[in-house]
Amino acid sequence: MRSTHLTRRTLLAAATAVVLGATTTVEAAAEAAAAEAACGQSEVPPVWGEFLRSPFTHPQIPYVGRAGRHGGAARFPRPRPRLFADVTDYGAVPDGTTDSAPAINRAIAAAGKAGGGTVTIPPGTFRIDDLIRIGDCGVVLRGAGSGRTTLYATRSLTELIGVYGSRYGGDKSAWSWAGGLIWLAPRARWDSLVAAIRSRAWPFEGWTGNKRDEWTPLTAVEPAGQGSWTVTVADASALHPGRLVLLRLADDPAHTLLQHMAGGGPGPASYQWDDKTKLLSYVPYEWPVRITRVHGRRITLERPLPLDVRPEWNPQLTTHAGELTGSGVEGLTLQVAETPQSPHLLDKGYNGVVLQCAYDCWADDVTVRNVDNGFGLVAASACTLRRTRVAGRGSHHPYFCREGSHDNLIEDFTIEQRTVPAPPNTQLHGINVEGLSSHNVWSRGEMQMGTFDSHRGLPFANVRTDITVNNNGRHGGDANAGPLFGARFTHWNVRVTNGRAGLMKIDGLAPYSATVGLGTVSEFDQIDVPDFTGDLHSRLELYGTTNAVRPRNLYDAQRELPR
Repeated sequence: MRSTHLTRRTLLAAATAVVLGATTTVEAAAEAAAAEAACGQSEVPPVWGEFLRSPFTHPQIPYVGRAGRHGGAARFPRPRPRLFADVTDYGAVPDGTTDSAPAINRAIAAAGKAGGGTVTIPPGTFRIDDLIRIGDCGVVLRGAGSGRTTLYATRSLTELIGVYGSRYGGDKSAWSWAGGLIWLAPRARWDSLVAAIRSRAWPFEGWTGNKRDEWTPLTAVEPAGQGSWTVTVADASALHPGRLVLLRLADDPAHTLLQHMAGGGPGPASYQWDDKTKLLSYVPYEWPVRITRVHGRRITLERPLPLDVRPEWNPQLTTHAGELTGSGVEGLTLQVAETPQSPHLLDKGYNGVVLQCAYDCWADDVTVRNVDNGFGLVAASACTLRRTRVAGRGSHHPYFCREGSHDNLIEDFTIEQRTVPAPPNTQLHGINVEGLSSHNVWSRGEMQMGTFDSHRGLPFANVRTDITVNNNGRHGGDANAGPLFGARFTHWNVRVTNGRAGLMKIDGLAPYSATVGLGTVSEFDQIDVPDFTGDLHSRLELYGTTNAVRPRNLYDAQRELPR
């Protein structure tokens, strides 16, 4: 393979030729790459050329070029500033001792009541003895910058809301993976969740309510293939451009939907699905998507289908329990009063920022410090976390992505090395994904600790790209949550500073996966075996290289591709 360096212009030209059906696309792309060849050691792996020929249906690399808010828009469009409220106008005081949570929440509520707007927090330290809630669409909480505005949190979610047990039983604290001291969620959905927690009726946390029964069918969907941007429906009368709907896929007794998520074939067909009770509770699969065009019964979607749509899965477009959209938090540090990290799965809920039942929402230039769990995506889709940082005494989940979260983008992120030794019986994961979550991207990251925590629950079609990691964390996940990996996981240009292979080199673990541009690693500490028997149909390319693969960042390259 000759050394090449691809610019965005080269990739765009090659991809455009693919979409227009040019017969010499591969040759043209190779010639263009050679023309721009760098003198250094850089290479284009064969799997990239294959992906360009079929970007929406490639068997190992998922299409994630539209992950994130507004399809991964490089800049955040600001909401219409119907209200510019400063928290000091509502009584917040930047003295570090006055409880400013009531004033901040009043300002946020006023923005929501006005139909949306920006709530500003000036430089200084504001003590908060309660959590901060954003529950209305189009509301932005904006500090003066993560180095200038600090919210100093003094209480945990256990103190503020109550004990939160696991819906699967046992003595675990669900604050170990849920909730934030800055919590973005639709107002009615948040109220329902908190009422259930306080009544100890441990809820489901996603788009269709605490018991997964808050939905109604809109229309049946005719069969379609993974990667299609359009579907044909039985009745389009309730659909219109801009409407957010759920694509709902149920499974059949043979679990062919779960097999499909795992890539299909003999391995998934012979896997024992029936006793994976936690995994089975995640089904039906729910995928939120916005409609962009309605032409008769033909519906165009904002993103391509993540899976096939087959009649045996009773495919439907449905309503949901409501969403938060167009809201974000920017330019601040959430610093929690330092307490020792709790034993594993007994977190008290000193948690950072969580986006829940959110679509097209974001966090930008936000640091969290001394938290149990850092940034959470819980049944969140099409959201962006940009320029975020987890720092301080060490966290259980620095980042978590669960409960059917899809199409999210986490980029330019940092997990700092912990400032104190880990207490006994604690656990460090890293960047977590689980619970049928799909098409999420972690891009341009620096992980001074942690790992790529595929936490069982059959997540599939997720990408980690252009990340440096000191791979010293461990994955979690109950055995009854099923496989660590579904199909189409891709690790692209990953730099492992301590040489540990676990959860980085996944060609021997993840079905229909791609590990590309990974330096030489070896197995030690936590070592896993594949969940599926037989040929995994995985790809391992440019193994033993560092920063040699081109394109360097898989997400950035895909974002340049035309639809």
